[in-house]
Amino acid sequence: MPPSSGETIKEKLRTLPHAPGVYMMKDRLGSVLYVGKAKDLKKRVSNYFQPSRKEAAARPKIAAMMPLVRDVEVSVVRNETEAVLLEGRLIKHWRPKYNTDFTDDKRFPLVRLDMGRDIPQFVVCRLRREDGAAYFGPFAHGGTVRRTLAQMRKRFGVLLGDTRPQPLPDGRWKLYDDVRAEIYGHPNEVTREQYRESLNQAVAFLEDRARQWRGELEERMQQAAAKKRYEEAAHLRDLLRDLEKAFVPARKFTEYVPAERNPEGAQMLLARALGLSKKVRTMECFDISHISGSFAVASMVRFEDGAPARQAYRHFRIKSFVGNDDFRAMREVVARRYRRLHEEKKPFPDLVVIDGGKGQVSSALQAFAEEGLTPPALIGLAESEEAVVFSDPAKPPLVLPRSDPALRLLQRLRDEAHRFANTFNADWRSRKIKESVLDECPGLGPKSRAALLAHFGSIQKLRAASEADIAAAPGFGPKRAREIHAFLKRLAAPMPVRDTLRLPSPTAKN
Repeated sequence: MPPSSGETIKEKLRTLPHAPGVYMMKDRLGSVLYVGKAKDLKKRVSNYFQPSRKEAAARPKIAAMMPLVRDVEVSVVRNETEAVLLEGRLIKHWRPKYNTDFTDDKRFPLVRLDMGRDIPQFVVCRLRREDGAAYFGPFAHGGTVRRTLAQMRKRFGVLLGDTRPQPLPDGRWKLYDDVRAEIYGHPNEVTREQYRESLNQAVAFLEDRARQWRGELEERMQQAAAKKRYEEAAHLRDLLRDLEKAFVPARKFTEYVPAERNPEGAQMLLARALGLSKKVRTMECFDISHISGSFAVASMVRFEDGAPARQAYRHFRIKSFVGNDDFRAMREVVARRYRRLHEEKKPFPDLVVIDGGKGQVSSALQAFAEEGLTPPALIGLAESEEAVVFSDPAKPPLVLPRSDPALRLLQRLRDEAHRFANTFNADWRSRKIKESVLDECPGLGPKSRAALLAHFGSIQKLRAASEADIAAAPGFGPKRAREIHAFLKRLAAPMPVRDTLRLPSPTAKN
């Protein structure tokens, strides 16, 4: 129960640290009224209880709240960035009556990249939409994002949202119509493929910056987990998720949950928690990864006796449809996996884990039913609450303590599925972008492009091939081989140096 007297709050105020953090104002029933952040918790929180008339007039909502406050709870963090992220997470979770920010994700800046355009541009925005674009973020500070984008423009020659690239008659694109091309020191007239190469480098740079920002949090999380401070580690992990959401949408990064020292004990605890009659020795987990419906793939990872069995990992490209439907994708890959095991007369695992909630679990069960197969024990792990969702709809979700070895075992399995799916997605996406250079080759249709790539295995090997090598591919004669070879050589040729006066490049601010 919260304190019932003002004297108790005053005693608590005297013990507050001069450190950054987040505070929660609570009423007599323990309900959260308000969440705020502070550079200095002691100074900031104390000011609420010594208000001036001027401040009360400027903030009437807070003035109306203070008579209701019976307790203050604080969380100390390491810096302002953590405070901003934790404040947003707590407001979204508790939705306090006296908070007006953070209720719709508009406070954190995002970076939008529309890969459907011929010349995509990086644009800072505040609202994520279902428009097929890739979104990077959320980020803690808009200034940091804008400085990073300015560095990317100078270093890689990519465009931000303040330009209007124009197509040229020869198929190339003119990026700027003013002196900025000379200022930034990059070719101003480029092919789509040349720009996409720069784009890939810029995206990698943006992700690397994100990793640097997350590095400090990751290190602290690992240290807390190593010292068995699991609640603190889980809190830091949740902060990381706020940063990790969609550097590409649906992209998730590996979380560093320590390996279980006693995997056999964790397997027994998991079986007991799930109501199973025997220890869970073999587990398989499925995860879907896509970019707003594009480049949809799935992963299946397998643990045996609590450890990864990497030789049994499988990845899948979604074949039955194109679009954004995680439920349908889950149904497809689960059916493909266990249909094959059944045909090969191989045993099913002791437990199937689905990354997701009721909808994904229902889709997986439907896959077994459509194949006429009896499913093994099957659960979902709903990431928002880390709740176990049972295949029996009559059973309520199970929320295990954050420090429970059974939950940590499930988390390690799920996180490995994330990593494997996202690595495959990124590799496939990069390969497809590179292969798109053939779209511009005159007279080369989809079937011919596919035949060439199937024959040579990759766009890199095709680019290195001679005319004779190309002519030897099935369905290609000397004339077509000569045209294709000439087209690839033109793309590989360096851009001519423009005879213009280049102004000194501005110094980027880090």
